[in-house]
Parts: sequence; C-alpha cells; structure tokens
Amino acid sequence: MRAIASLQALLMCLLVASQPAIAAAPDPLPSWNDGPSKQAIVKFVADTTRQGSTTFVAPEARIAVFDNDGTLWSEQPAYFQLLFALDRVKALAPQHPDWKTKQPFKGVIEGDTKAVMASGEKGLLELIAVTHAGMTTEEFSKTVTDWIATAKHPRFKRPYNELVFQPMLEVLAYLRANGFKTYIVSGGGIEFMRPWASKVYGIPPEQIVGSSGKVKYEIRNGKPVLVKLAEVDFVDDKEGKPAGINKFIGRVPVFAFGNSDGDHQMLQWTAAGGGTRFMGIVHHTDAKREWAYDRKSHIGTLDKAWDEATQKGWTVVDMQKEWKVIYPWEQK
Repeated sequence: MRAIASLQALLMCLLVASQPAIAAAPDPLPSWNDGPSKQAIVKFVADTTRQGSTTFVAPEARIAVFDNDGTLWSEQPAYFQLLFALDRVKALAPQHPDWKTKQPFKGVIEGDTKAVMASGEKGLLELIAVTHAGMTTEEFSKTVTDWIATAKHPRFKRPYNELVFQPMLEVLAYLRANGFKTYIVSGGGIEFMRPWASKVYGIPPEQIVGSSGKVKYEIRNGKPVLVKLAEVDFVDDKEGKPAGINKFIGRVPVFAFGNSDGDHQMLQWTAAGGGTRFMGIVHHTDAKREWAYDRKSHIGTLDKAWDEATQKGWTVVDMQKEWKVIYPWEQK
C-alpha cells in the first residue's frame, strides 16, 4: 500500500510539474510604489469595470479628465506655454524696436525675470496675445511643433515634452485599456497642446479642452484660413473647467486628476456626480528629482483643494514617496 501511495504521489508531482506555469498579470502601474494612491487607482478601475457589480460604470460613461500643467508634466519654473511666449518675444524682437523700452517686453529681451513678473497677469496676457496672434492656426501649430522639437528646459536641458510624468502616462494607458476615454482639461492654450499631445499622451486633438483665443475666417492667397486674434475666447481654469467639460465633452467625469487650486472646481464637480468617483491630486513633494511646492507657490498653488481632499478622502499623491521615477528617461 505504501508503494502504491508513493507511486501516486510521484505521479501527481509529475503531473503538476508538467502543467504550464500561470504567468502573473503584469503590473499596470510599474512606476508607482505599492502605496495608497496606486491601490486606490487599481481598486477604482476594478470596481467600475466589474460586470454585475453595484459600482459598475457603463463604458460610455467612463470619462477621465486630467489637468496638464503640473499633473501630466512639470510646470516649474514657469508654465511652459509662458516660456514659449518668452522665446517668441526674443525671436520677434528685431521686428519691434519699440519693445526695447516697453515692459514687459523689455524685461524679456534683457532676461529680467523680475520685471516680467512685476507686470502681473495683464502683462503676461499681453505677451501671450502678441506672440500668439496674427498667424493662421496652421502657422501657429508649426511654430509650436518647431519649438517643442528644439527648445530645452533651463534645468534639465531636455525638450519640454520629455518632462512628462511616467507614472501618469501609465495611468492614462491603464484607463484606456479598461475602456475609459481620457481627456486633457487644462488652463493652457488648446492650440498650444494639440500639436504634440497626441504623440506624447496618446490623446487626440478632439479630446483636449483648454483656454482659447478668438479666430477669424479669412481668404489668404486664395485659400480659406483661420487667423488667430489677440482676443480671449474662453479661459479653461478654475470654475471654467467644469464649464469647459460640459461644453466640449457633455458628460460629468467619473475620474479626475489635478494638482492645484486651478483644478479644485473640476474635482468638486466630478465628486458631486454620484456613484463611484475618483478624485486625485498630484502633490509636488520631491525637491531633488522635480520640485517641492504647494500652498505658497506662485505656480500651481495647492491650498484649498488640498484641504478639501484631506477632509473628503480624495487621493493625494505624494510624489516623493509614491513614484519610483518621475520622468521616462529615469527608467532602467
């Protein structure tokens, strides 16, 4: 009997050994440490895509929105679109000799950042209006594309579109793999983002909501064109974000990610939709690999939104603790 039992045991071992190994499912968020934020994201996706569960979200309602500056890529030492405008001022300066004595253009030409910032919001808007207007939309798109391809960040000496956050790229891909439609909802210019966002984020132009200037239809050299005007059409920031989502998407998101008080209303509106919701905030806490800032920052101020996130249990990502890498080039 013992011999038979031993033989049976041996046969069972051989049978088990002959079975193909069941591979573990690949980690959908490999650049995230296994902390509370990663767990919250994975749980949300599992809960909302499980057929028959009370938390199931129909595919057509799986709308995920992301701020851009500070959420999907860095935003220091200034918003990258503003740095683009400053470079444009320097390029156009020879055609405008009066700029040498007129602020904030004088400050830009001389590299006097304090003088530029002292001009306030009005001065900065003037810079953007002057450097963005007068071109056709096609000409502007080419100008942005050329700048993205050649301009380098002052600290990292890399193209700006390499300063995207690897962990957030993984979140975008993970959501799309589970039937979510991903949108950018940013205070940045919609026509500034469209030329490169599809390649970098996998988000097509029609899924980008942003601030915009007015355009005018003209015939130039026998060809219909749209010409950018130095007039604001829509500001997609703060309370403008829910309005923009309603206007251009037409559905309340079930998933929203931001990083500052400029995203507060978008997060609130997402939370108010009822049912299973995800509200996330990227908290910049890594001065060594990126930057550390929140309540008192002149860029990407995180104050009231942080308070509400703490009170209501929204997900606040501690960049230093929860991200293995910040940028794609840091991956081994």
